[in-house]
Amino acid sequence: MTAVGIDVAKRTLAIVALLPNGKRRQKACANTPAGHAELVRWLARHAAAPVVIGVEATGGYQEAVALAVHDAGYAVSVLNPSVIVAYGQSQLRRAKTDPTDAALIADYMRTQQPPVWTPLPQETRQLQALARRLDALLEMRTQEANRLELAATVVRPSITATLTHLDAQIAAVKRQMRDHIDHYPTLRQQRDLIQSIPGIGATTAAIVLGELDIKRFASARQLAAFTGLVPQIRLSGTSVRGRGALTKIGAGRLRKALYFPALTAVRCNPSLVRFAARLRAAGKAPMVIIAAVMRKLVHQIYGVLRSGRVYDPERA
Repeated sequence: MTAVGIDVAKRTLAIVALLPNGKRRQKACANTPAGHAELVRWLARHAAAPVVIGVEATGGYQEAVALAVHDAGYAVSVLNPSVIVAYGQSQLRRAKTDPTDAALIADYMRTQQPPVWTPLPQETRQLQALARRLDALLEMRTQEANRLELAATVVRPSITATLTHLDAQIAAVKRQMRDHIDHYPTLRQQRDLIQSIPGIGATTAAIVLGELDIKRFASARQLAAFTGLVPQIRLSGTSVRGRGALTKIGAGRLRKALYFPALTAVRCNPSLVRFAARLRAAGKAPMVIIAAVMRKLVHQIYGVLRSGRVYDPERA
């Protein structure tokens, strides 16, 4: 088996291949379509089958190269950077350069055999891009609105004009997301199922569909863990008695998208109204209740998508 590690930067890729004969090959190329094609040709010349490739997730810069090697027929794993850091510490790693990072990823692929990554369908990737653009626009609008509150008179017209432009862009992207979903029957059906849950609107449903591949999860608990909405217990011996908290390891965009729907759900989602009332009666803090409601929403989303049936308050 040839284990390949790819350390991804914004403009460059560092590649190390650990060959079956114990030798090591190393390469660098650009993180561009031309560089990805060069990488695929290099793998065809130097990597003996079977080939496993590890790519460290790096703020989105890894997506194009992971897709390129996947489309070339190679098994590729997209790895959480925290996992690689922990693995390096377990190996008493001392040096840190791009080639040594790539070698560490290759060694991790050789010894640990992580799950193979499967890209989302093209229509889902396009929806994801639109949803992330919407998130960026909303964040920019919040920043400008905050500036307007304290702005000097001389700059207020500029900020107001920017807000008007951002509002138009936000409306356009929301419309584009809606039209995109309507164009694909499967996405349209899934959106309608998610929107049948009281508290979840069209924008949240679109974000969920762009960030979530329901087929990856065998249970709602797995999906909640992926979203980072499971408690983290800190107990050890007689001295460590830490307060519980959310793990927050996983899909941060999904957590962010579900916060305001949870605030709405505690008022209009029948099962979650009762659930929140029980937690309140037990003396739970408001943010603990909201986090628990977010987790319940994840379970309900999983339920409607897996069953193909609209939300039923009795079943919920």
